[in-house]
Amino acid sequence: MVNRFVAAAVFATVAVLPARAELPATVADRLQAAGIPEDAVGVIVRRISDGKVVLAHGADRAMQPASTLKLLTALVALETLGPAYRGRSQLRASGPVVDGVLRGDLVLRGEGDVDLDWTAFQRMLRVAWLSGIREVRGDLVVDRTAFSPARTDVGVAPFDETPEFRYNVIPDALLLNSNLLQMDLVSGARGMRVAMTPALAGVTVTPELELVDRACDDWEDGWKIPDVKTARDGSIRIVLHGTFPKECTASTAINVLDRDVFAERLFRTEWARLGGRFRGRVREAQAPAGTRLLAEHRSRPLSEILFDVDKRSDNPVARMVYLAMGAHSGTGASTLQASEREVRTWLARKGIDATGIVLENGSGLSRAERIRPEQLAAVLEAALASPWAPEFLASLPIVAVDGGMRRRLRGTPVAELGRVKTGTLRDVSAVAGYVKDDDGENCIVVAMVNHERAVKEVARPILDALLEWLAAPRELARTVP
Repeated sequence: MVNRFVAAAVFATVAVLPARAELPATVADRLQAAGIPEDAVGVIVRRISDGKVVLAHGADRAMQPASTLKLLTALVALETLGPAYRGRSQLRASGPVVDGVLRGDLVLRGEGDVDLDWTAFQRMLRVAWLSGIREVRGDLVVDRTAFSPARTDVGVAPFDETPEFRYNVIPDALLLNSNLLQMDLVSGARGMRVAMTPALAGVTVTPELELVDRACDDWEDGWKIPDVKTARDGSIRIVLHGTFPKECTASTAINVLDRDVFAERLFRTEWARLGGRFRGRVREAQAPAGTRLLAEHRSRPLSEILFDVDKRSDNPVARMVYLAMGAHSGTGASTLQASEREVRTWLARKGIDATGIVLENGSGLSRAERIRPEQLAAVLEAALASPWAPEFLASLPIVAVDGGMRRRLRGTPVAELGRVKTGTLRDVSAVAGYVKDDDGENCIVVAMVNHERAVKEVARPILDALLEWLAAPRELARTVP
């Protein structure tokens, strides 16, 4: 499939061509049944072989794309950073080691490493131990300054009022374990039990969840934002509230601790486990000049990270990739501004009209971000001419197989043949990618629904009907004027 796409003719600009403007009957009927007006939908279907627009309905309106915007971020990152790009984290020393004592600070510096989980940090500390350090006489300095400003999460209202879940984590250059605590929850005859990973010094979790009769698959329906209580002695207790099904096992990852507190507690835990001594404090600052490298961790290459961006639709990872573009641009502006400049420069270079495009964080997790369906279709066309087209296409979810499309359109003509990125927010649902029509012609498809009634249970079947209409046997482009 990749080779056929790459070999196809590509038209990178947004062309205005004759096209069918009315929506397919199956789509229109579902919209009417849901009470969603047709002007809440933007759709474009373009054949790759000749650039023919098969269907265009509201494709020239700027709309909220949700996570389909990640396709733009992924492609620009591939072409600016390259598929072999890796973020990194470093453990450095600001002083000499004398008789096992580091007479200076230990510095943990982040440079956009999306894979710095707690086990990777554990290994970095082990290397420091093996180098002969037994005691850190100074502080642990946490350096997040590879991105400017270093912290953008402080004082920001949580998106859709759910700050604790992974998708809402706002990244910085040192996103240690994504600031997440893994919670494994089990309810049984003996009540409720919870295990927390990683273990953090002075941090415990207390389940105060009411056990109820409800399907285990729906366990999140009773979830409430946890409380975090800090005692006078510095100990921290995380209290879980809400309801939980009886006889159920579930797991989740939550972001409830300040990230400097998280880094401090994790460092103290793992350093003590090695037998190390530390009486200093953990502080956030830029590393001083002249520090010495002790250990380094590098992320997977970008070509692999894009599986997380597009197939898993991981918002923190997508945002980190977006910021990495700005950080490596050398413009000297704020990192977000530099990232946006990189994207707009790329669009101009490809001849894609950027009028009306609004960028905030590059992930689509935004109420501000906007793009026209026809513009996103042009991005997908440009991807086919990219030297990194195979890497880009491999990152897209395969319909009925994996990613956001793994449970959709099984047993239909689209199954296993389409590569489609999904996007979902409250009031927004979207799809964008490549699908074969009934003649076996590869087509670019972008469709967005923006409406207060476009909850996923309603909007996804509407978009699926569009994809199935395209692939179902029938007269298609031949009947279009």
